[in-house]
Amino acid sequence: MMTDDVKETRSDTNDGKVSVRCTVNGEAVTLRAYPIARLLDVLREELKLTGTKEGCGEGECGACSVIIEGELVNSCLVPVAQVEGASIKTVEGVASGETLHAVQRAMIECGGAQCGICTPGMVLAAVSLLERTPQPTAADIREGLAGNLCRCTGYTKIFEAVLRACGESQKSER
Repeated sequence: MMTDDVKETRSDTNDGKVSVRCTVNGEAVTLRAYPIARLLDVLREELKLTGTKEGCGEGECGACSVIIEGELVNSCLVPVAQVEGASIKTVEGVASGETLHAVQRAMIECGGAQCGICTPGMVLAAVSLLERTPQPTAADIREGLAGNLCRCTGYTKIFEAVLRACGESQKSER
């Protein structure tokens, strides 16, 4: 039974795939996939948004992080059928046109982006953190990025980048 508030995903053909309507990086899309297909795979394969990376496939590393309805989530754990009607932001949706987000600029300037596997998830975790806590403490940053693993930087450069991004955000608001 469908209510006015809930849109049912439906199979348009007998191939078992469903149509899932959602918004990705501000654009309305209809995804065609098997209902239990991972959002990670659908973003990468159907929408060609390859910035979202697969690290572990178990929700432990954060490389596949996206923001769904304002919440940071591991897209490797989300069945695509669960995003019906949702607003999703991937790393490709963080910049404003050609202008990088303060977090992206700071990651480059501070050397927080090295091999690139964790970078998209770290950027989204930092963006999510700064949206909730514009002036985070060192403890806030550690907690905000705790779900994202990095093997290259030792985290110091990433933490410095988040602090720098806070300063840039403050300057642009003045």
